[in-house]
Amino acid sequence: MEQTHEPSHAPDHDAAHHVNAHVKGYVLVGGLLAFCTVLTVALSYVNFGTQKANIVVAMALATFKVGCVAAIFMHLKSEKWTIYRILLITVFFAIGLFALTGLAMLDPIRLN
Repeated sequence: MEQTHEPSHAPDHDAAHHVNAHVKGYVLVGGLLAFCTVLTVALSYVNFGTQKANIVVAMALATFKVGCVAAIFMHLKSEKWTIYRILLITVFFAIGLFALTGLAMLDPIRLN
């Protein structure tokens, strides 16, 4: 008589724990993003002295939120170095665009 091995249908508790840990992380980051959104709206009513200061505060908070989304929801916190090189190039060009925008605000022809 041949013995057949039936697949066990018992729940794998380690897998369930792993999924629960990920779900808790997602819920935590989702709550953090909701809080940061409320904070962004609240800070939009605060005058930090100049319009440029207001923009810097808004961009800093937006950068933090983007970092949270990229690290957790896009799973970039566990990626290999190649993706980080691509992201560094993207950040370099984004900073360049912000710098060009800032330089456009200092344009002497526009100021006259």
